[in-house]
Amino acid sequence: MPFFRRAFIGIAGATTLFIASAGFASAEALVVGSYPSNPPFEYKTADGKFEGFEVDIVNEVAKRLGMTVEISDLGFQALFAATASKRIDVAISSITITKERLGSQSFTQPYYDSDMGIATRKEAKLAAVEDLKDKVVGVLAGSTGDKWAKENKEKYGISDIKSYNAQQDLLMDLSAGRADAAVSDVPGMEYAFLKMKDLVVKVRIKTGEQYGLMMTKDHPLLGKANDALTAMKKDGTLIAIHKKWFGTDPAADSATATEQPLPKP
Repeated sequence: MPFFRRAFIGIAGATTLFIASAGFASAEALVVGSYPSNPPFEYKTADGKFEGFEVDIVNEVAKRLGMTVEISDLGFQALFAATASKRIDVAISSITITKERLGSQSFTQPYYDSDMGIATRKEAKLAAVEDLKDKVVGVLAGSTGDKWAKENKEKYGISDIKSYNAQQDLLMDLSAGRADAAVSDVPGMEYAFLKMKDLVVKVRIKTGEQYGLMMTKDHPLLGKANDALTAMKKDGTLIAIHKKWFGTDPAADSATATEQPLPKP
């Protein structure tokens, strides 16, 4: 074979490999972990597909980064170990940004404002946090509700704290009377109570909580993901996603509608 033909084939092969590699890089996957028993933020359909408010957000962020998305089904507590060990790039599941978590994780700017609430059966006589005295309180393990209940157990005389790995199990026990109250994020509980009509949020606990995408500490894509969220707020995409899942536009001054600073430890 003539030298120039061998050289041409070599160059062509290298070019093909480069193009294939470039195509692969452009379709690189953003690996996401999700606790999928948390509607309307994330849940699984009957055919195993992930859907929800935060699923739409992370899909749109990945799209703007030129990436695909791979979502893994993980327990809520497992999300923190998965990002810390770099098993996943991003965790979604209405994860509150806290100073404590910023010590070992990174977060994008917030995209949702939330309060915690105390839920009970409708007939229960509970109208204030002080009414938790001598009550069994259920919480989702590792959540800010779990933290709040432990910090306030003595203050309010809570008799026992029952920890659950799944929100559904927590609310089922509440409905069955195996827990007197549940402390968790208001939006997720109110969405669940559209079907579980015997339960209701009786008390709101103002916390100033905000949700963001939790990422591996100092992840190289943190800045780009944060910029994508800024763009989504400015062009109305995030507002549209909010309206799709909650039926209303977010407040004009909320984290869903306005650019927020990148959280710092």
